[in-house]
Amino acid sequence: MSLTNPTSRTNPMNQKRHRAVPARWQRCCVALLLALLASPAPAAGCPALSGDLVQGGLVAGRVPPGSAVSLGGADLDVLPDGTFFAGFGRDAAPAAELTVTGPAPCSVQLAIAQRDYVIQRVEGVPQETVTPPPERQARIARERELVAAAKGRRLQRPDLLRAALDGFAWPAVGPISGVYGSQRFYNGVPRSPHYGVDVALPTGSPVSAPSAGVVTLAEDDLFYSGGTIILDHGYGLSSSFLHLSKVLVEVGQEVRTGDLIGEIGATGRATGPHLDWRMSWRGERIDPQLLVPPMPES
Repeated sequence: MSLTNPTSRTNPMNQKRHRAVPARWQRCCVALLLALLASPAPAAGCPALSGDLVQGGLVAGRVPPGSAVSLGGADLDVLPDGTFFAGFGRDAAPAAELTVTGPAPCSVQLAIAQRDYVIQRVEGVPQETVTPPPERQARIARERELVAAAKGRRLQRPDLLRAALDGFAWPAVGPISGVYGSQRFYNGVPRSPHYGVDVALPTGSPVSAPSAGVVTLAEDDLFYSGGTIILDHGYGLSSSFLHLSKVLVEVGQEVRTGDLIGEIGATGRATGPHLDWRMSWRGERIDPQLLVPPMPES
């Protein structure tokens, strides 16, 4: 994975060796030299990153044990062996500063690739689902608190996180009907972006755990997402599975990659049976499709 590095430029002053340098230019050059001497360590000393430096991507690296790592001024989790990771949301800025302090200090500006997102128009959604009536708002608020609490856990399990960083499996195999980051218009009204990847399959099709985790939410009927499961993969990284017809796990249950956790449905705000798989890290929405191999032939 490439990191940004300063590009070398030809100094036009070198082309006129015998021309006198004005005093104001001399002062400017001295100031520039002092600034360079005070700048952070060069990027060459920073750890190599694996993953995707792109909006919706997840990256990981390793530093000497005992190091501290921050991204954009926010401290990252560093495992005992020096492994760290970070995610970038749908609208992440084009650059972020990664800083390491400790045995091998360094600082580097990461270039975050920007993406173009698909616009989708969905008709036929019940109007009370597009714009819920006032009497439903209290329920929606309660359910949002449940989801936020489940995603807000910080399970300190290096084994779960390492399994996740090794790669995910598809929780269901079938046609992809919706992609991360797309903007949806329901009945002509623009809504929040779609933060998951949709897999269209008949009701009752199995949904399995894409990586090891602990169940932090298992609800049969949330207003927007219907049957919903949230798996904690450790250190703020979680998966959510929406619109399920059956929830086959309980809160606190630990699952491994490939374990059956639910069945596909069309519950909540859905126009047809499908799995909506989403991922979050510290409140940032991650693109699950970047963490799995290409969809197998079904």
